[in-house]
Amino acid sequence: MAVTVQTALSEPLWWQRGIVYQVYPRSFQDSNGDGIGDLEGIRRRLDYLVWLGVDAVWISPIYPSPMADFGYDVADYCSIDPLFGSLRDFDALLKDAHARGLKVILDFVPNHTSDCHPWFIDSRSSRASAKRDWYIWRDGRDGGPPNNWISHFGGAAWTFDATTGQYYLHSFLREQPDLNWRNRQVRAAMYDTLRFWLERGVDGFRVDVIWLLIKDALLRDNPPNPAWQPTQAEIARYLQLYNADQPEVHEVIAEMRSVLDRYDQRVLIGEIYLPLERLVAYYGKDLRGAHLPFNFQLLETAWNAPAIARLVEEYENALPVGGWPNWVLGNHDRPRIAARVGPEQARVAAMLLMTLRGTPTMYYGDEIGLPRVDIPPDAVQDPWERNEPGLGLGRDPSRTPMQWDAGPQAGFTQAGKTWLPLDAAYRDRNVATLRGDPQSVLNLYRALIALRRQHKALSVGSFRLVAFSQQTLVYARSFGGERLVIAVNFSAHEQILPAEVAEATVVLSTARDTQPGASRRTLRGNEGIIAVSR
Repeated sequence: MAVTVQTALSEPLWWQRGIVYQVYPRSFQDSNGDGIGDLEGIRRRLDYLVWLGVDAVWISPIYPSPMADFGYDVADYCSIDPLFGSLRDFDALLKDAHARGLKVILDFVPNHTSDCHPWFIDSRSSRASAKRDWYIWRDGRDGGPPNNWISHFGGAAWTFDATTGQYYLHSFLREQPDLNWRNRQVRAAMYDTLRFWLERGVDGFRVDVIWLLIKDALLRDNPPNPAWQPTQAEIARYLQLYNADQPEVHEVIAEMRSVLDRYDQRVLIGEIYLPLERLVAYYGKDLRGAHLPFNFQLLETAWNAPAIARLVEEYENALPVGGWPNWVLGNHDRPRIAARVGPEQARVAAMLLMTLRGTPTMYYGDEIGLPRVDIPPDAVQDPWERNEPGLGLGRDPSRTPMQWDAGPQAGFTQAGKTWLPLDAAYRDRNVATLRGDPQSVLNLYRALIALRRQHKALSVGSFRLVAFSQQTLVYARSFGGERLVIAVNFSAHEQILPAEVAEATVVLSTARDTQPGASRRTLRGNEGIIAVSR
């Protein structure tokens, strides 16, 4: 068995030692009774985030938008949609978050705008428009679109505009035209947007689909994907060779990074769905790219010990020297962890997330074990589900309102109806109820976070893979003279622990019923433990 060893970090920055918590603003807390979450609602729940122990809150898009894709179609990058509040509300949220020691990260959506953005309205008004080249316009080919590119939401990635007789590119909905990042004026305008929010005091950005920003200069056809099946999303029909991950994108990311580097300790996080060997390139030359290219591999990898062990080892070995790792279990685009692996293994996953080397990102609601919430057909909101029905691609089941208590509408709103349905079990699965149960998944998350704060070995220590079998994964985290061993059981059956763990003192079990100070020779089914090595 190969052994991976990574050294400890002696002087970590906040985004290296801390924990990021993603809030989907429509679904966190409604403060004005319209059934939709807002900024004031987030502000009112900051004390909960402090109690939980996280360090930063990442807020999904809150900019003015027609909401064709729920905020990812931006009509104004320098304001707040009235649905969520105002700039004054944002400033109040930022001030109160900082007063509590919480950082605030905004979602930045640079690949495309809304078709209602003034830039696009100008661009489509005439071929002679000064902003024509701010978007990607081309003549058709053989009576159809300029090439064979497919939208991520299905259908052609091109829409014909009768006014000017050309097609415009949209990697997502037709209401989301792609900006032309080869145009220097576009870059300058977008960097000014970053400065607008940096000057207000935001602590960083999660950059949406950062790997898509630059397209092939010749707009060549993508080659067919020989592995594509009709049961898969239409975007997978072709290999994404020319509409994604172009070499010039790293120049753009380095420029973004240079904007942030003029401010103190701001973080640049990139959304990148690529294999590991391509993902790590986004740290950039001399680490001048994204601080944290999002590592979504736990969302893509089979949930068993050998697969996870190989993943962790490959990721650690692929990182550039000095590159800081990160891990994600869920987000607003993917099925929740409890839906993917079940409630028992979701507890094991929580321990994995909080003890692997690198920055963890939590998704709101995972800490209370929110599952997949069934959405009746007449309640579907997601355009992806409407465009490609029957493929199970809809994201609504992972975006339902946060459940705060057992009262009406789970304490999320005073309105008679929430924008998406609640989990049917919300009277038992909510913050207030779980907070009072010492063995709940919520209190497990809180205990894991507290232990991570208490032990530098867990937050910034070195990593070593100790052992793995078909059912168990064991690894060690060390800092200075401190050494902790983590063992997780991916099966429902009892497993014998290696001697190195059996001689250690258990400090936390996912079962929450192991008395601190005990030693263990076996690992129960669906259990993970953290032990201090003697």
